[in-house]
Amino acid sequence: MPRPTTKPDLIKAANEQFDKMMLLIDSMTNDAKNAAFNFGGEVMHKEAHWKRDKNLRDVLIHLYEWHQLLLNWVDANRSGEKKPFLPTPYNWKTYGEMNAEFWEKHQQTPYSGAKKNLLESHKRVLALIDTFSNDELFAKGAFSWTGTSTLGSYCVSVTASHYDWAMKKIKAHLKTYKEKQY
Repeated sequence: MPRPTTKPDLIKAANEQFDKMMLLIDSMTNDAKNAAFNFGGEVMHKEAHWKRDKNLRDVLIHLYEWHQLLLNWVDANRSGEKKPFLPTPYNWKTYGEMNAEFWEKHQQTPYSGAKKNLLESHKRVLALIDTFSNDELFAKGAFSWTGTSTLGSYCVSVTASHYDWAMKKIKAHLKTYKEKQY
């Protein structure tokens, strides 16, 4: 799927990827939903998130927390508070530490709570996107606080692209989970 560059395409991609992800999750058995991830030491899984996320709840919470980043960032800047997307002290080189903090913060959150939070935050993000015009989302320089990127680019990353990332991880879990069953 090409990266969206218009408001209608962004909304469509975000909803389609979210729906696909939720269908995948809903097709899982309760045991698979609650099973610990076991990706082994595969070479293809070098990124930190393969070790960080231990179960489906962790993935859903990760998505939810990134929704919160977007919602809080946009709200603050719309209200005149100049605020970067990543909260202090993080930057694009250290955001892995922030993700680890999100993980730690939600270790007592049950799967059902994680899913409920994600469903609600997805709706809030889509409602937020809907408040902007196509130009506000995708014209460079529409907002000084988005820097050299567009607001739409942040929205794509936090929705459709992130949902795609989650589905890859969930499918990898299902593959190893099914292999373990035999």
